[in-house]
Amino acid sequence: MKRFIYSLIFLAVAVTAVHAGTPGRSYILGFYNLENLFDTYHDEGKNDNEYLPDGANQWTEVKYAKKLHNMAVVIRAMADENKAFHSVLGVSEIENRHVLEDLVSQPEIAKANFQIVHYDGPDRRGVDVALLYRPEHFKVIESQSIPFTFEGSSIDFGMTAEEKDYFRTRDILMVRGLLDGEMFAFFVAHLPSRLGGKSSALRDRGGEIIYQRSMELMRDFPGIKIVAMGDMNDNPTDASMTKYVNAKEKISDVGPENFFSPFISMYKAGYGSLAYRGVWSIFDIIIVNSNLCDPPKGTLAIMPIVNKKYYARIFHQPFMANQGGQYKDTPKRTLADTGVEGYSDHYPTYIVVSNKK
Repeated sequence: MKRFIYSLIFLAVAVTAVHAGTPGRSYILGFYNLENLFDTYHDEGKNDNEYLPDGANQWTEVKYAKKLHNMAVVIRAMADENKAFHSVLGVSEIENRHVLEDLVSQPEIAKANFQIVHYDGPDRRGVDVALLYRPEHFKVIESQSIPFTFEGSSIDFGMTAEEKDYFRTRDILMVRGLLDGEMFAFFVAHLPSRLGGKSSALRDRGGEIIYQRSMELMRDFPGIKIVAMGDMNDNPTDASMTKYVNAKEKISDVGPENFFSPFISMYKAGYGSLAYRGVWSIFDIIIVNSNLCDPPKGTLAIMPIVNKKYYARIFHQPFMANQGGQYKDTPKRTLADTGVEGYSDHYPTYIVVSNKK
C-alpha cells in the first residue's frame, strides 16, 4: 500500500514532467516491457506455441489486435501527458520485427513515425529487445546485437561447461547515433529471469557486459552520452546494478567510470514498476553515464522531472491498474479469463534530457 500511495503522489505531480522548468530542447527517453507481444504465427525454432491460435492462450488475430491497441494506448497516454512522443523508446518481450511494424502503425501513435532497430536473438521463447526512435530527433550511426557470453568474466556462475553452452538469453542491443547532433549510445537489455537458483550471477554478468561495452565506447568516443535501459530483473540496489554496472544513487557521487541510477532513491522511497506476490520492485531501470550528469552548458543533461527531486518517472494511470480484487492497484497484465483485458505486468519508465543552462 505504501508504494501505491507514493505512486499516486507521483502521478499527481508528474504532469509537469517535460515542459515545466526544462527550457529549450527536451527529449523523452524511455523503456517499456510490452509483456509478450507475440503475433499469431509460429517462428521456426522458437517455443512460441502458447501464443498460437490453438495454443494455451488461444492467441487469435482478435486478441493480437487488442494487444497492439492497448500498447499503443499507453504510449499515446505518455505522449499526451508530456505533450510529445518519446524520442527514443526501448522495448522488450517482443517476438519479432513484424509485431513492431504493426505496433508503430497503430493509429494512436502512427504520427510519431517511429523507426525500428531490432535483431532476432537466441532466446528460446523467441522474445527480443528493440529500439524505437523518431528519426527527426535521433540519427542512427551503428547498431549491434551483443551476445550474452561468459568469456572474460571473473564471476563464479556455479555452472558446468555444458550448462553454459546450453544457456540462451536475450542479446543486449546497442545503438549509437546523434540525438540533436550530440553523440549518444543506447543499450537495451532484458537480463535473465529470476527463475532458478543460479540466476543472480547471470544478471551480474549482464550488468558487466553493459559496463564493459560502455567503457569501450567512452574510450573510443570521448564525451559520448550513454543511456542503458531495460528489464533488469533486479532492483536498482542489487549487485548487478550497483557493483557490476557501477551505478550510484547521487549525481554528486558519479565519476567518469560510474553511472547514475535515478531509481535507487525512488526504490528506497517506495516506488515500484511491477508487483509480485504483494511486493513491489523496480526492474524497469534507466541509468546514464557521467557525461549526462554534468555536461558543458548548452548541451543535453538528465533533468529532475518531479518536484525537482527525482530524475525519472514510473508512468501509470488508473486504466493501467487492476481496480479491484486480489491484485488491486497493481499493473493490469495482458490476459484475463475474458481475453485481452490489460496492458502489461510492468509500468513503463522514462527520463528527460534537456539542454543545460
